[in-house]
Amino acid sequence: MNARLNLFGSPVATNALKGIISAGKVVSDSTLPAATQELVKIRASQINGCGVCTDMHTKEATQAGETSVRLNLIAAWRDATVFTDAERAALEMTEQGTRIADAAGGVTDEVWAKAAKHYDEDQLAALVSLIALINAFNRVNVIVQQPAGDYQPGRFG
Repeated sequence: MNARLNLFGSPVATNALKGIISAGKVVSDSTLPAATQELVKIRASQINGCGVCTDMHTKEATQAGETSVRLNLIAAWRDATVFTDAERAALEMTEQGTRIADAAGGVTDEVWAKAAKHYDEDQLAALVSLIALINAFNRVNVIVQQPAGDYQPGRFG
């Protein structure tokens, strides 16, 4: 299976992705916990059906020490006891922020308040930015039908 477009062979695509990657560096350097960041990336990627991002972020999370139990339960986080209240709040915000078209009004005040109990203003800004950025990456990869399965951890930095 080949992608419809070589994202690294097109100067326009490469430069556009560099901007998203640069914004992502700001988020990854924030105080939002790294484990939470990976959970958010994986959950949004699952919702959006982005195989390459799901592959990448589950492998990166594994290399960073995430357990297989937690990774296997991300899609069922509401029923799982292995996530902290803070992680659950981030996952709920991720779902509502990713499914904006399905949820009239986007992220509810209740979900925002849950997240605000666990994260300070900078962490909330990082969380919102991360949700937007992973959704952008998901959409690019789904549109070009980027194949999944061969990602090696650390490949992009």
